[in-house]
Amino acid sequence: MNKILVSLLLTLGICGAAQAAGEVGNPAAGQTKAAVCGACHGPDGNSMAPNFPKLAGQGDRYLLKQLHEIKDGKRVVLEMTGLLTPYNDQDLADIAAYFASQKGSVGAADPKLVAQGEALFRGGKLDQGMPACTGCHSPNGVGNAQAGFPHLGGQHADYIKKQLVAFREGDRTNDGDTMVMRSIAAKLSNKDIEALSQYIQGLH
Repeated sequence: MNKILVSLLLTLGICGAAQAAGEVGNPAAGQTKAAVCGACHGPDGNSMAPNFPKLAGQGDRYLLKQLHEIKDGKRVVLEMTGLLTPYNDQDLADIAAYFASQKGSVGAADPKLVAQGEALFRGGKLDQGMPACTGCHSPNGVGNAQAGFPHLGGQHADYIKKQLVAFREGDRTNDGDTMVMRSIAAKLSNKDIEALSQYIQGLH
């Protein structure tokens, strides 16, 4: 019972951390404004480089939050230093809306790691107070766009791995005062992170 309660509280904590987005984006306007983004993330948001995240099909609320926090320095992404400075709030909303309107691609998971990754994604580590990823990111990894929880399914394994390690080590801190992702990642070993990342890459 305690394990279920801990899982529920953590999940509710994540839900309470969602940020309201005030701007409404225009995908057509965003396509032009996102031209510079295509160099790393692909013209339609399907990055070919495993270290740059796929943005296509990502929820616009999540994208907008990340864009604002990268621009404001709350989330440090060295490769994007200064790139967002010329854009105002409407520009960022338009860019987010454009990428959200695109269809994301799916990769392939390492078959040797699928079982371990699936067990973590769907079952968590309740004995350690870590909820399943499905609570916020849904069973098929599409996330929850309205709540601002990111779409994970099909994302590059290298990128997922980098973010989980960053949360675990405290190098990424934009999960809010609840520190939910940092708390979850702290319970993941390197092998756990590798398996989860591979499973997510092939999830659709």
